[in-house]
Amino acid sequence: MSPPIEHGPAVLAIFALTYAGVAIGRIPGLKLNRVGIALLGAIAVMIFSGRSAAEIASSVNWPTIFMLFGFFVISAQLRLSGLYDWIAGRVLASMVNPERFLLVLVGATAGLSAVLNHDIVCYVLTPVVATAFLSKKVNPVPYLVAVAAASNIGAAATPIGNAQDMMIAVVAGLSFRSYMLWSFVPVLFGLLATYAFARAGRGSGPPKIDAAELQPDPPAHPFNLAHTVKGLVILAAVIALFFSPLPKEIIVLVAAGIHLASPKFRTDEMLALVDWPILVMFLCLFVVSGAFEATGYGEHMLRWLVGVGFSPARPGNEAALTAGLSALIGNAPAVMVLVKIVPLTHASAAYVMALANSFGGNLILTASVSNLVVVEQAKRQGIDISFRDFFKLGLPIALVSLLGLVGWATLVGP
Repeated sequence: MSPPIEHGPAVLAIFALTYAGVAIGRIPGLKLNRVGIALLGAIAVMIFSGRSAAEIASSVNWPTIFMLFGFFVISAQLRLSGLYDWIAGRVLASMVNPERFLLVLVGATAGLSAVLNHDIVCYVLTPVVATAFLSKKVNPVPYLVAVAAASNIGAAATPIGNAQDMMIAVVAGLSFRSYMLWSFVPVLFGLLATYAFARAGRGSGPPKIDAAELQPDPPAHPFNLAHTVKGLVILAAVIALFFSPLPKEIIVLVAAGIHLASPKFRTDEMLALVDWPILVMFLCLFVVSGAFEATGYGEHMLRWLVGVGFSPARPGNEAALTAGLSALIGNAPAVMVLVKIVPLTHASAAYVMALANSFGGNLILTASVSNLVVVEQAKRQGIDISFRDFFKLGLPIALVSLLGLVGWATLVGP
């Protein structure tokens, strides 16, 4: 049911203010962050939209929320088992050759991000890379930007790589196999661009601090072979079952339930590693964008775009719109808007939206949570990655990746 017509302007105003707040990331004089702003927007919609509690709840795409929670638990189990820290150590072992190290770093970051929580991948790898390069008095910034860029691009390789792709896959009914086959070429192209630009940027000067002989911190979680194998076997089973007709959210929740019944890790340990703020933000933005969709303003906006000659059905236009909006308000909030106004009538439209959203995360520093994770972790090591530092490498990586995506989408057709 749509909001009564007299509530339409109020919903539009709440929608605009919420997304403006999410884009800015704060409200002067308050301690609110993006999650808090989204939560206030959802509360305002519940008060002023004229919709019932049942209608508000129906706006939430629950399969996406369930899949997100399940994968957070799967990722938490593997993190507690020490897998992330073990892989970080293996990456570090390749550091004797800078070119080989960069290649391994990009590949490992992308591979992990394709099937696990890519924010945690950045959280674990950033301090390892930072301290290792500082100990050699080599500028770590290009390598750290490469971690963020490879994470954003690698997450687009599968429909489970990030929360936005999960939602697009659920809404558009994409199969795991078809998504992977379609995305392989543009993702590989984007990773090659990441390697090339990061390698070219290695001569951009010394570190911005007086580097001392530093050693990487000891692993946060000691490696446990048995539980690592358990986690990987369950992850492999989940991915294999995605090729079956079983509901994907049920598959992931069953896997999460198995991990929660662990004889090794306490429930509170695992739940502490679940990214609850992301879940809350998604729930709230579902509520806000659902009310906006019900007003019909989104449909009017789409007709206006088509009327001025900007058809989102064209791969180039869709990629530009998706990447631009992702840079403006962040890639997760951008998808919340786009799935309401861009018809995903063809699988190719969904593929372009998913990949452009992830690739667009490299345009500017604030476009992706992974970028912010890398910057914050680097700052703890005494490394300052400025907006300009990130932009110098992130922009060309994003533009070349998006051009490759549009070229591939044009080549293979709808």
